[in-house]
Amino acid sequence: MIVRPKKHLGQHFLIDKTVSKAIADAFSGHRDCFKVIEIGPGTAALTRPLIERGDLDLYLMEVDTDSIAYLNKELPQLSDRILNYDFLRADLSEIMGDGHFSVVGNFPYNISSQILFKCLDYRHQVQEIMGMFQKEVAVRVAEKPGKKEYGIISVLLQTFYDIEYCFTVNEDVFDPPPKVKSGVIRCTRNERTSLPCDEKLFIQVVKTAFNQRRKTMRNSLKSMTKGHELPEEFSQQRPERLSVEAFIRLTEFIEGLV
Repeated sequence: MIVRPKKHLGQHFLIDKTVSKAIADAFSGHRDCFKVIEIGPGTAALTRPLIERGDLDLYLMEVDTDSIAYLNKELPQLSDRILNYDFLRADLSEIMGDGHFSVVGNFPYNISSQILFKCLDYRHQVQEIMGMFQKEVAVRVAEKPGKKEYGIISVLLQTFYDIEYCFTVNEDVFDPPPKVKSGVIRCTRNERTSLPCDEKLFIQVVKTAFNQRRKTMRNSLKSMTKGHELPEEFSQQRPERLSVEAFIRLTEFIEGLV
């Protein structure tokens, strides 16, 4: 059975077994969590080396019916674990239960950021996110303060995950080849269970600051400071200079304004 990649699903099938194995091997089982959802397994290029590890409780989540048929035919041992769901719309707690699980995949470029934010919503359960993204997205997620790539997604993911950029993947290992390089990152859950400030306000502060990233914090956050001056450590800074901890302190200050 031949499954052809579908452009509207953002599919680029991985065809290099060495790269597939490298991604599978890079999954760390953070916090002894070996229950794993692979998102968009397609033609099982990554699935097979994940199975070969021998230590994973593996589930496959796929929206493409052609791929579902292929996976059922090629991997009958996983037939009761092949889930026909759209990951972005799925109730993961209902599907996977209330315990911990991790997420791996060669993620479709057109929804990769949304996948990360969905995992962030389930951070009390998702212990590790391991996979391949468009390189630009992977770099942004992993970037540290002070770099131009550091932005909203960097701060929000790094609030609850430690991010490691693992390696870069060239275009020619996919069918069809994408127009850009890819990057593999590993996100592992850190020790932060909650924020000492209002979480919605924290997200609003981060987004407001980066949406006017050329401005200093004093100017970009005027609408939120109710006429008060920001503390000196923030006022003349641009958002890409602030760490997660600094954004938390900034949010606490704004929260305390009357």
